[in-house]
Amino acid sequence: MPRDAARDREEAMAAVQAMFDRYKLLASKRKAGHIDFDNYVMNNLKLIDASPKGTVEYQFTIPQNYSNLNDVMHGGAAGVIFDMCTTTALCPLAKPGQWEFMGGVTRTLSLSYLRPVPLNVTVRIKSVVIQAGRTMAMIQGQMTSRDGKIVYVTCEHHKVNVPTKPEHLAAKVAWDKVDVDEGAIEKVREKIEVELREKAKI
Repeated sequence: MPRDAARDREEAMAAVQAMFDRYKLLASKRKAGHIDFDNYVMNNLKLIDASPKGTVEYQFTIPQNYSNLNDVMHGGAAGVIFDMCTTTALCPLAKPGQWEFMGGVTRTLSLSYLRPVPLNVTVRIKSVVIQAGRTMAMIQGQMTSRDGKIVYVTCEHHKVNVPTKPEHLAAKVAWDKVDVDEGAIEKVREKIEVELREKAKI
């Protein structure tokens, strides 16, 4: 991979990682006992890849408590998984006032269930931004087996850009300093490189 392409990938990965860092920082400030609906997903997605074009890829192990009575993943669980996975594809494209933290709000989230998703298996979720303007964005996603041979669920997510809550923007993470502190992005890169090496062992 050429150096410039490698750096672009690192920065895209850092932009996505910043979303998770800010989420966890804000979640830590919630009232005792308060657990948000998307908490498990945001704490257990494993970032595999991202690009500056607005693509992102994760691994995620389907937990037992996401089951339905047919002993496969509940369709509603796919909704929250795709909500977060497709939203984070906007992170490398974000700029002040546009697709910042959490990437606006959902207008429609459409899922097609092609095959039942077994419990306790690790799946891959790939998302790609098809279009992102000043006010609207559309992202597509796929949930597949780890080898990509089985497509379980597909998704089309339409989002509307809205102002980010001031208290969310006030929660600073390393990524917020990259424009003024080149050392900060190097630290983020180092963190991502360590995580990628760990994930390569999976």
